[in-house]
Amino acid sequence: MAVKDKVLAIIAEQAVMDVGDVTMESTLEDLGLDSLALVEAIFAIEEAFDISVPFNANEPSKNEFDISSVAAIVRAVEDLVAAKAA
Repeated sequence: MAVKDKVLAIIAEQAVMDVGDVTMESTLEDLGLDSLALVEAIFAIEEAFDISVPFNANEPSKNEFDISSVAAIVRAVEDLVAAKAA
């Protein structure tokens, strides 16, 4: 499964939505994800890809990990996966 597809599936699961309802343009707010769901999504992403996501739930605005949209999250995860493989 491609990184994009897996990330979309994880986000959809946390949002309790069908994967088809999650678009790359969606924001976490659009999807109704609260801070707890975001943290659970981050943990699921870390586990699925065996990576460490640079995200501090206590200070989400000061993170290197861009959570501004689903597309931004996918790009960030793709970058972390690529860095791990290098």
